[in-house]
Amino acid sequence: MSAKDWSKNLEAQFRNKIDTLSKLNHRNFVNLIGYCEEVEPFTRMMVFEYAPNGTLFEHLHIRESEHLDWVTRLRIAMGIAYCLEYMHHLTPPMAHGNLQSSSVYLTEDYAAKISDFSFWNAATSAKMGPATMELLETPLVDPESNVYSFGVIMLEIITGRLSYSAGSGSVVDWTLDCLRQERPLRDVVDPTLKSFKEQQLEKLLKVAKECVLPDPTQRPTMRDVTSKLKEITGLGQDGVTPKLSPLWWAELEILSTEST
Repeated sequence: MSAKDWSKNLEAQFRNKIDTLSKLNHRNFVNLIGYCEEVEPFTRMMVFEYAPNGTLFEHLHIRESEHLDWVTRLRIAMGIAYCLEYMHHLTPPMAHGNLQSSSVYLTEDYAAKISDFSFWNAATSAKMGPATMELLETPLVDPESNVYSFGVIMLEIITGRLSYSAGSGSVVDWTLDCLRQERPLRDVVDPTLKSFKEQQLEKLLKVAKECVLPDPTQRPTMRDVTSKLKEITGLGQDGVTPKLSPLWWAELEILSTEST
């Protein structure tokens, strides 16, 4: 609410986050458009692209949300994969600090947009007391942990199950247990899916299993993952990027103003 609530550490982290996000420019990332600094009234703001269809988490796990068909799910998974591969091959490599289905937004045409609002989440938590200030420090994540998180998201996309729930544990353990028992693939797939391609599913599960291997050194790189998924799905980079401008709402507003 005021400069008194905004420490030098927060300002430094704010600047660092802007610098980091400014280096990211991928069509499957919720890109930073700009930022705002005002003295009176005190303001610190980041402005991001808009993805109007909510999060992947909502569409997979909230009953009232629109369910995603098989092809759409594959397109979303590929969009995430291409974006992570891009991030991991920046100089220096960049890993996402909190990759999960709730950090994947969907555009008007259901293309994936990875978001990174972790700074603001941590800044809000920091108001609770100095003990939480450590949340603002750079998280200890690396490309290997992103590969694991991507594997979890893939299993969520396939099974429709939460990444973890108190009643049934983790989706990783549940899926691996099903596969060990050689249960029919129909038992593994999200029951809301009316159709899917069984051969694709078998291959996708194999890739997901490699991503969630306990030993990080045994996991494939995102480049390997993307290459395998492209072969399975036939979806190249152009096929998974948004077909509509992420600024469609602003363009409509400008056009409507001009017309009047």
